Amino acid sequence: MTDVLTFAWGRLRAVLPEREALAAMCRRPRQDLLAGLTVAVVALPLALGFGVSSGLGAASGLATAVVAGSLAALLGGSNFQVSGTSGAMTVMLMPIMDTHGATGVLTVGVLAGLLLVVLALTGAGRCMALVPAPVVAGFTVGIACVIGLQQVPHALGVEPDGSHKVAIVAWHAVLDFLSRPHWWAMLVAVAVAAAVLVAARVRPSLPFALLAVAAATVVAELTGLPLARIGDLPSGLPAPSLGFLDPGALPSLIAPAVAVAALAALESLLSASVADGLSGGHRHDPDRELFGQGVANLVTPLFGGMPGTGAIVRTAVNVRSGAQSRLAALAHAAILAAIVYTAAGLVARIPLAALAGVLLATSVRMVEVDTVRGMFRSTRGDAAVLVLTAVATLTLDTVLAVILGLVVAGALAVRAMARNARLDAEPLRHDLQPHHTEDEHARLAEHIVTYRLAGPLFFAGAHRLLMELSEVTDVSVVVLRMSRVTTIDASGALVLGNAIERLERRGISVYVSGIPDRHHQPLKALGVLARLDRAGQVFATTDEAIAAARDRLHNTGVLPHLAG
Repeated sequence: MTDVLTFAWGRLRAVLPEREALAAMCRRPRQDLLAGLTVAVVALPLALGFGVSSGLGAASGLATAVVAGSLAALLGGSNFQVSGTSGAMTVMLMPIMDTHGATGVLTVGVLAGLLLVVLALTGAGRCMALVPAPVVAGFTVGIACVIGLQQVPHALGVEPDGSHKVAIVAWHAVLDFLSRPHWWAMLVAVAVAAAVLVAARVRPSLPFALLAVAAATVVAELTGLPLARIGDLPSGLPAPSLGFLDPGALPSLIAPAVAVAALAALESLLSASVADGLSGGHRHDPDRELFGQGVANLVTPLFGGMPGTGAIVRTAVNVRSGAQSRLAALAHAAILAAIVYTAAGLVARIPLAALAGVLLATSVRMVEVDTVRGMFRSTRGDAAVLVLTAVATLTLDTVLAVILGLVVAGALAVRAMARNARLDAEPLRHDLQPHHTEDEHARLAEHIVTYRLAGPLFFAGAHRLLMELSEVTDVSVVVLRMSRVTTIDASGALVLGNAIERLERRGISVYVSGIPDRHHQPLKALGVLARLDRAGQVFATTDEAIAAARDRLHNTGVLPHLAG
């Protein structure tokens, strides 16, 4: 029992923030506070927009940005990560909202938080390094398309229908718009999106998203444009409550919670990796990051917030704004909280079309065109994985899309490895028989053939490779050189044993040389070389194997006239 408690305490300490990371918040507070202000003004319209899109409302988006943003910043594994609402999570929550309502979404957030904490304590965060880049790029492209399609109804000034398939919702919105055009909403959305995109190129350091939304709100108020607004917001966060939990509904919410936790882990670790690349020197701790996101998602639903993740766009803005520590992310959450308590009435007047414009611009900026273009030019496999993941993200479930991308990428990688396996016939070296005449050497070469096995000998390619070996004829001895075999699994070992048996049934003796030490275990466990070893036909070097084969041919009278 003591050992278990010691182990548990050790794992908990491993995911808690380090003192050095917390102490760094006091070193350059001015830079961090300025960076936090910049991130806050960028995050405000995104939090509002994603909250509205999820179905929980703008207040839920703000609660997520404040609560999850502060907890994940304090307890996470990255000094620069900014957490809150995200487009991918919004897409994930839409069908849950349709099926289980707001209480179901909040309950899923708590369950997902628990799962993330468990993943952190078991060290699962490091598995993120195994996700191939084309899967990540395809996922990002797919999410960008989903976010863009999701904004079509509000951008056209129509009410979205009840479907959770964004392509269908967008199509119905277009048909509704064509039958009853709402030109003002479309003009506002296009103007805001264009302003954000142009300004991002001209002055990326300025918060043009907030400025564009503010300008659109002022114009709408002064002119009385018939635009749908966010609506009333609470002047503050609600008191924490567990009243939404329904124990009877928990079984039906486990699968959605697993999907939400998987997405939160994937997106948060991806965002933290982006922060590492932008900062140049910092490296996040993936398990600590999962722990921080888990705690954040456990607490956020108590205040009516939706499940949150690390946000790539806001994290990038944070780093580029000069953030030095996690104080910047904490400042961003505090500034948003101040807005909730002091300016809720003003926020409620923001047109939904303006938020749609911001999110349309965000979807465009999410796609790294150069990276996508480079992957298309890299290999056909990379391009196929990227396209498949993007299409699956758009048409299926986001987590299922990532799993599908991983499976296909893994299959292509296995195929590529299998193609690296080779079986090459090699001429018998003349220098091993320096005292033989040319005629004697030629006669010896007629009876001994040497093959070099190279590359991985595993389930994907072993059968093809070694069946070629088993078809060898018209020789007396086959020498297998195995020093360049990189991998042997059980399938490869068994196929090797079958090939040796087939050769021996045709009267061909098999000698083996150069087996690396790490490959002895699978061959020994499956009894592949036991009989050859007992017969003295396994050697450390090829020279010894060929010499033994030559002596065997001489002693058995196959080549009775060999010299020496």
